[in-house]
Amino acid sequence: MCRLNKSVTVKNNVNLNGMEVQGKGKVIIGNNFHSGKEILLITQNHNWKDAKAIPYDDEYVLTEITIEDNVWIGSRVTILGNTTIGEGSIIQAGSVVVNDIPPLSIAGGHPATVFSKRDEAHYNKCKQNSDFF
Repeated sequence: MCRLNKSVTVKNNVNLNGMEVQGKGKVIIGNNFHSGKEILLITQNHNWKDAKAIPYDDEYVLTEITIEDNVWIGSRVTILGNTTIGEGSIIQAGSVVVNDIPPLSIAGGHPATVFSKRDEAHYNKCKQNSDFF
């Protein structure tokens, strides 16, 4: 099941295998995206920085998530706001993305960190030939 709201933009050839967006912040999902099950995107948070109360007040801070083209995200990944997952990246199952992931990266963990890179020449050849799954 997918729970998306009107602040989500989904491009072409997208395979959503179970995704929930919590919050009203902007989400952009690029072309040729594939996801595992139970992906969670969180696009708002309580205002704590200049809150009128402790630990936070009744205002929300909206954040944005951008998932660029040709990204594959494994099952049970959580992505927090103010992050971009770069083109062609792969995110390992169970990861928590709290910072930007550069293009062609393979990342995982909590927080997700880059531990490998895709072969750029091979990636570009597949992209040029429109070899998309």
